[in-house]
Amino acid sequence: MQDYSVGIRSLALSFPSTILTNNYYRQKYPQIVSQSEQKSLAKLFSLADSTPSNEFDQEMLLYLQDPFRGAVERRILAPGESLLALEYRAARDALEAANLAIEDIDLAIATSFGTEEVVAGNAAFLVNQLGLYCPAWNLNSMCSSGIVALQTASTLVRAKEYRNILVVTSCAYSRLLDERDTLSWITGDGAAAFVVSELKANQGILGSKIVHSAETCGAFHTEIAEDAQGKLRLFMKTGKGANRVISNTAADFVLRCCEGAAAAANVTIDEIDFFIFNTPTAWFTKFATRILGINPERTINLYPQYGNIGPVLPLANLYHAALSGKIHEDDLVLLYSFGASANATATVMRWGDVALGPAHFLEKSSTEY
Repeated sequence: MQDYSVGIRSLALSFPSTILTNNYYRQKYPQIVSQSEQKSLAKLFSLADSTPSNEFDQEMLLYLQDPFRGAVERRILAPGESLLALEYRAARDALEAANLAIEDIDLAIATSFGTEEVVAGNAAFLVNQLGLYCPAWNLNSMCSSGIVALQTASTLVRAKEYRNILVVTSCAYSRLLDERDTLSWITGDGAAAFVVSELKANQGILGSKIVHSAETCGAFHTEIAEDAQGKLRLFMKTGKGANRVISNTAADFVLRCCEGAAAAANVTIDEIDFFIFNTPTAWFTKFATRILGINPERTINLYPQYGNIGPVLPLANLYHAALSGKIHEDDLVLLYSFGASANATATVMRWGDVALGPAHFLEKSSTEY
């Protein structure tokens, strides 16, 4: 039993208004679609003329005939939209949902991926726009950034260094990928924000497990290249052998982190009511539930709706699970996230009376292509 219960007090999401469907790419890039199996996405997620060698490959097999590898929609920043604006909206919604004023926040942590500014992150820009007076940190653990920030913030509040910590995590893959690169066809943009505070007794974070993912170093890298307008930009690329590295390490990361977090929380996997995975692929939920031996109904998969939105993924899944009534107060919830060349991590929490920000992004006013 914890003497000081700490966890998520409020949670909000923010997405761009533009939705790109698969028809957008079929109509704009018909030749690339017809040659997609020779492009980057197929090279990343393929069997390379071999048979499935593990559970990840076996679950992926069903999607290999689809040039989009299971992606259906993705939300993309339009020209003139900024990642900082998404972060700001999510942050404001999280503060309002928590019924907290600006002066109630005494630390802000930002985990921004694909920022407009060539700096470590948006922390200073964000607190300036919000009008916060507290310290602001940038934190980076690739696609695990949001959950690592949750662990960090919870530890700091439990240690009574801070009372209320605002965490904002965001991803703008569209700023790091050319849409002529098929890898961009499974990625999207978005932001999430949550407030970490003291909760009711026995609620909040119960245990965590984090391991480095150094085995995946080199799976992705960045390089400077020309975009469609001939301007030099920083782009993300896949490394040689990335498909085998990800496939061969995925199960070990899931098992080590999820079982480790459950043990740290003094519960078993069977006692967990609901599982949240970061679903970076269409088949990751089926893969993870298979590895852990759990019923797929005990989790959620928003990949078809959002694609891969990096560190925002587990928080988007968590928000939707709460919004749809799949998780309830006092349920045991496990969050798992994997970041290439960074960390894999899992956290077990007892869900509290978490206030959700408004679901603006579910309105039908979005522009769809």
